[in-house]
Amino acid sequence: MATPLSADRLLSVLRSEGLTVHEHDGWRTHERDAATGKPFGPVYGVLIHHTAGHGDREICYNGRSDLPGPLCHSWLGKTDGLWMISSKRANHAGLVDADVIAALRAESALPHDDQANYDGNDVLYGLEIENLGNGKDAYPATQYRQAVLWATALCRAHGWSERSVAGHKEAQPGKVDPSFDMDVFRADVRKQLATKPGKPATPSPTPSRPRVDLSQLIAAAKADPPAKQGHVTYRSGVNLVEAGLVSEGLLAKTYAGDGSYGTTTRDAYARWQRSPAGGGYTGKDADGIPGKGSLTRLGARHGFVVVA
Repeated sequence: MATPLSADRLLSVLRSEGLTVHEHDGWRTHERDAATGKPFGPVYGVLIHHTAGHGDREICYNGRSDLPGPLCHSWLGKTDGLWMISSKRANHAGLVDADVIAALRAESALPHDDQANYDGNDVLYGLEIENLGNGKDAYPATQYRQAVLWATALCRAHGWSERSVAGHKEAQPGKVDPSFDMDVFRADVRKQLATKPGKPATPSPTPSRPRVDLSQLIAAAKADPPAKQGHVTYRSGVNLVEAGLVSEGLLAKTYAGDGSYGTTTRDAYARWQRSPAGGGYTGKDADGIPGKGSLTRLGARHGFVVVA
């Protein structure tokens, strides 16, 4: 538990970590505290997002028709650098899993996010990273490095470890951002925390893509359909696969994000197997049970790596 940093303190700790920080006009007083009647803080950690777009700094500042800004505390562009958007309450996290919040507070291993019952906007700093989030849009090394420094600066200022860092996909069911491996990201934050502020640690050369374990996915494809509605065997991998199937137009978005490889997901995956892009399989090879060939093709198109 910690008191949120003031605007001046935010600038100071970010710049001390070696970041060049730009200030959006009005960012110091741009907040959702007054409109919601809910002050920002105490803070328990930081949340990493991707924007699922490009050139969206002003959207993050102004918001959308269905969600007023600010939508983060900082926006990190591919080439435009790091911009301050707000220093107080921002609409970035939404409802998250209370168990995840408890784990961030305790700096313990994050549990699976299977509920949305806690307002993360109350207690989490948010970074939006400009990226399409489709697995094909690369994070430049400089941009990724800046994200590591941003998270490190806030953790260092509050005396937190890397265990106070989470991805949106780890906190709210159905979210897939950011589209890089958060375990690797946290490891890079840990390395940076072990150095003096402003001194570069050796980061991962590029952000790692998330992994889907083929054997665990096959187990889910066999166990979930005959079980009780919503049965979950392998949440993280199924969510990545379902996100790919949604992008391919083979699965309705309403059926994705719960981590269950149910009959609807199995049927959608069978359609992927039969498609030319999925390998053009027939018969038992297109029964909705993932194989290495079809899964590798899906991962190549949607940003995950298949492991045995």
